Amino acid sequence: MSATPEAIVNDLDRKAERLTTPCGDGHMVWRRWGKGARHVVLLHGGHGAWSHWIQNIPALAERYTVLAADAPGCGESASPPMPFDGDSLADIVVAGLNKIVPADAPPYHLVGFSFGGVLSGPVAFRLGKRLASQTLVGAGGLGLVPRLPRENFRSWRKLTDPAEIMAAHRFNLGVLMISDPARIDELAVYIQNRNTRNSRLDSPSVGRTGILRRLLPQTKVPLNGIWGEFDVVVKGQMDACRDILLDGHPELDFRYIPGAGHWVQYEAADRFNAMLLDMLAAREA
Repeated sequence: MSATPEAIVNDLDRKAERLTTPCGDGHMVWRRWGKGARHVVLLHGGHGAWSHWIQNIPALAERYTVLAADAPGCGESASPPMPFDGDSLADIVVAGLNKIVPADAPPYHLVGFSFGGVLSGPVAFRLGKRLASQTLVGAGGLGLVPRLPRENFRSWRKLTDPAEIMAAHRFNLGVLMISDPARIDELAVYIQNRNTRNSRLDSPSVGRTGILRRLLPQTKVPLNGIWGEFDVVVKGQMDACRDILLDGHPELDFRYIPGAGHWVQYEAADRFNAMLLDMLAAREA
């Protein structure tokens, strides 16, 4: 009998070392796997949590020490002080990383998905030479296209029937996150339901400030980009996306994964893991 989605998430969670750093009136929660000499820090997408990386953590942990955050106001982390913006969120994240990652550790890798990619902008700007690379995965906040209209999504918050709630999440995953309907499995729906219920952060408001696009040219950290070919956030503007990232980063390593959508690291996990590991190794060389 195959494991349930809840069991899969809980099993990987149990294998992690849980760490906390200050956040508002409480703590920001981090999870750590692996014992590699170098760290890889993972920042999840909007209304998400560490489990956005569930298909990637085991592969990364074979080579690295993996730190996956629950961003302020998401997952099990406390909400940030109000009002918040990209800079105040980055201050919380950077203070936590400076507490967790030893000062004499080798330069480490920062990987941000969607909203986490936006947040990685001010984080990388602050960390500078502490980083070996910054990798954007389907990052928003580049000013390419308007945000998806709300009418494209199905509301689930007032539903009471569990089957209807899960059907709404499955539909929404197909609108934004996953291109191939066959890849919207029970685990993806479970993660979407769990994460959105725990999210208290208006993450899109950070992307709309343009903080990522503004800071990237000023951030002297080697830059990588991974996008799914059919990422609706890019909407066929892959060349424009690459050109924006090239500004100030002639060393840019930009790749896309054919057939995949926005949540590329889940939908095409094997290809994504191989691609990301190759990129990180190249930056270390």
